[in-house]
Amino acid sequence: MLNKFLIVFIILICSCKQSSLESKSEKISGLWKLESMKVRDTVSNTWSDFKGGMDGYLLYDGNGHVALHLYEKGYEKAGMKFPNFNDSIPLEALKYITKSYYYMGNYKVSENDSIVSHYKLSHSNPSEFGLTAERRFYFSGDTLVMQPVERKNSRLKLKWLKAD
Repeated sequence: MLNKFLIVFIILICSCKQSSLESKSEKISGLWKLESMKVRDTVSNTWSDFKGGMDGYLLYDGNGHVALHLYEKGYEKAGMKFPNFNDSIPLEALKYITKSYYYMGNYKVSENDSIVSHYKLSHSNPSEFGLTAERRFYFSGDTLVMQPVERKNSRLKLKWLKAD
């Protein structure tokens, strides 16, 4: 009986050590689906859905590349059709496109600080090409929780679930 207990105990210890050996860089890689994006009210210190609710995806390819796409809930259900790369897009469609935010770039994880830096190579907002966004992050079970480091977005908290 004691031998069986020792075997089970050793297996548990080894499996715990194996999962803790996975670096934050390895753990963050993959495709993530936005579960929630909340904003904190500084007066009441309460959290509420940002812009009534957001959806999106975040991809870390494991080779140092990141892609992010955030959009208002229901964005894909607008029923709008308009041509790409055409200067005759109706004003209504142009306004609708602003409900979508995306960029691609490179990323680097600071293991000690639990901060991931996104170096934006391209962006839906031309003024953000070449800028860096830093996100403090941690894992809560299978959820990736992120908060922007920069002051202007520091009231946001994003929760992502592994999609792959």
